[in-house]
Amino acid sequence: MKEQVKEKKTSILKKYFSLVRVSILNTLVFRINCITTLIGDLVYLIIIYFLWKAIYASVGTEVVDGMTFYQTMVYLVLASAMYNVMNCWVTYSLGEDYLSGNLINFMIKPMDFQILYFLSAFGRIIMTFFMSFLPTFVIVWFIARNHLVLGWNLIFFLISIICGILINFCVDFFVGLICFYTQSVWGVNIMKDVVVALLSGATVPLAFFPEAFRKVIDLLPFQAIYNTPLEMLTNPSLTVTDYGPMLLQQLFWVVVTLEVCRIFWRIASKKITVNGG
Repeated sequence: MKEQVKEKKTSILKKYFSLVRVSILNTLVFRINCITTLIGDLVYLIIIYFLWKAIYASVGTEVVDGMTFYQTMVYLVLASAMYNVMNCWVTYSLGEDYLSGNLINFMIKPMDFQILYFLSAFGRIIMTFFMSFLPTFVIVWFIARNHLVLGWNLIFFLISIICGILINFCVDFFVGLICFYTQSVWGVNIMKDVVVALLSGATVPLAFFPEAFRKVIDLLPFQAIYNTPLEMLTNPSLTVTDYGPMLLQQLFWVVVTLEVCRIFWRIASKKITVNGG
């Protein structure tokens, strides 16, 4: 009996690993995209440097809303690199599979539908992390190492990134399911990208937002995607005791968004109209 259970678990793990492996191989086939993304991050780093250098020079102060120039630069450049890692493209995948009718093939597989899509994107996330984010992080550290204090915050930062990936995946998955009703996901996804980029701190640090608006943002899951891990990395005033509550808040949003997605999937799956196949 124990051997059968062990064999079953091993079989399941092999299935999961196969999905991740295929995702990694697909990314390697198009590895020029990762190289292009890295070059884009370097160009963005240069633009951000001179742009915010000019902004801080015009303000005439070294600190704006509690952030120095180098903190702002590191925050925004790493936010851009993180965006490349966390962007699962699940929304488009769901939309394409829905319109082609290929979605049915995934639904009949003996595997959780949401886990299947996550693992199919996980390989790309891993490769993008090593081929795009890590080189960008090293470059940023060399440029601003005197202004970037690394210690325990680096470990919490990596854990926080994982939570951010899960939350972002759930947001993408939820929006992707909307195509079951709209027959198209392009417009909804564009709107989602704008909202997430603004409210998560991916384009502008949330510290620069008005206090009243910031209180509203704190009640939403988006700030837990980018702002929380970046705060851990760039805010030197935070201590280990501050990281715990921040991670708990992220874990709360992971559980909530996962459950919301599962409920919405059960509802949306009853509205499927196959257009191809």
